[in-house]
Amino acid sequence: MVTASAPVSKIDAGDTAWMIAATALVLLMTIPGLALFYCGMVRKKNVLATMAQSAVSVCIVSLLWAIIGYSLAFSGDAPALGNFERILLHGIGMDSVSPFAKTIPESLFMIYQMTFAIITVALVSGAVADRMRFSAFLLFAVLWLLIVYVPLAHWVWGGGFLQSYGVLDFAGGTVVHINAGVAGLVAALMLGKRRGYGTENLAPYDLSMAVVGTGLLWVGWFGFNGGSALSAGPRASMAIVATHLAASAGALTWMLLEWKDRGKPSVLGIISGAIAGLGTITPASGFVLPWHGIVIGIVAGCGCYWACTKLKLWLGYDDSLDVFGVHGIGGCIGVTLTGVFATAAVSIDASTPNGLPGLIDGNPRQVLIQIVGALVTIAWSGVCTAVILKLVGFVTALRVTPEAEQMGLDITQHGESIHS
Repeated sequence: MVTASAPVSKIDAGDTAWMIAATALVLLMTIPGLALFYCGMVRKKNVLATMAQSAVSVCIVSLLWAIIGYSLAFSGDAPALGNFERILLHGIGMDSVSPFAKTIPESLFMIYQMTFAIITVALVSGAVADRMRFSAFLLFAVLWLLIVYVPLAHWVWGGGFLQSYGVLDFAGGTVVHINAGVAGLVAALMLGKRRGYGTENLAPYDLSMAVVGTGLLWVGWFGFNGGSALSAGPRASMAIVATHLAASAGALTWMLLEWKDRGKPSVLGIISGAIAGLGTITPASGFVLPWHGIVIGIVAGCGCYWACTKLKLWLGYDDSLDVFGVHGIGGCIGVTLTGVFATAAVSIDASTPNGLPGLIDGNPRQVLIQIVGALVTIAWSGVCTAVILKLVGFVTALRVTPEAEQMGLDITQHGESIHS
C-alpha cells in the first residue's frame, strides 16, 4: 500500500478500470472461491454450513465497512485509529479521492478495501469448521471486524503507528494472514476439538470442490496483490508475476515433501502448498523481484508443511482447515522475508522516491521492523480474539451440542441438506 500525503485529485481511466477488475477478483476469492475451497474439505453434513459462513461474511462485513469500518480505518492520521469523517460514506462524491489512492475514485478504493476485510473474516471460519454455532459466528464476525481488523488496517495501511514505524505489508501479510491465522488458532483452542478428532474418519467430502476453489483463489490473488499497487502500472505486473511464481513453487515444494514422507503426492497437499505460497508472498509481492517469489514460495511450502503436519500434532490443537498452519505461519514467514528481499527499485514512486530496501539491498534494519510488526499483530489478534469469544460466549453458546455436531451443521443450523 502507498503512504499518505496531500491529496491531488486526478482520476485516471486506466487505473480505475484495473481497480474495478481487481475489486471483482478479490470478491471472487470469498464467493465462490473460499466457500468452495473450505466446503470441499469438510464432511458432507457440514458443506452448506461452511458455505454459509463465507456468504454471510460478505453481507455483514460489507454493511459494517460502509457504515463505520472504512472511516475508522482510512480517515485521519492518528496513530491508533481513524475518525468518523467518512461514517456512512459521508463526503464520498463522484470526484473525491483518498490520499492513499489519488488516481481512482474514493468509492472504488473504499470497496476494494472492503473485499480485504470480507475475506479476512471468512478465513477465520475455517479453523472452527464443523462445530461453531451459526449465531455465535455472526456475533463474532461483527465484533472481530470492528475490534481487531479495523484498527490493525489503520495501523499498517491507514497512517497508523506501524506504518509510521516503517512496517512493509503490500497486500496483507499482517492485516490479513497473520491476523486471521492467529485468530483461527485461538478460536480452535477455545472451542475445542471436533468430536471424533483423531479417532474417526474426518476425511473431506469432495476435494474436487476444493481444487476448483483453489483455482478461483489463485486467479483472484492477482487482484489481491496486483491491485494493491492501486494503479495499472509495472508494479502491479511485477506483483502478479511474483505471486504466480510463489504459488507454483509452494505447491511443488509441498508435493515433494509429502511424496517423500508419505509415499504419495496428494491433491490436498498440492492445493495447500499453492495457498501457502500465495499467502506468504502477499506482504512482499509489491516490494520484490519475480525470482524472490520463487524463493519465498519454496520457504512457504517447507514452513507451512511443517506447521500443518508436525507442529499441529505436537501442540495438539484441532484447526479444522489449517488456517493457522497456512495463513498464520505463512504470514509470519512472508512478513519477515519482505524485510530480507525488499528491493528499492521495485517500490520507487512519488511517495517513496528512493524506494524501500530490505536486507539484501543494504537495509538490514528492515528485518527487525518487520518482526516487530508481526509480533504486534500476533499479540493484538490473539488477545482480542480471546476476549471477543468470551463475550460472545456470554450471549450464546459458541459450539453446537454434541447431538447437533453428530447430525451435522447443515440440518441443525440451517434446516437444509445437500443431495444424498
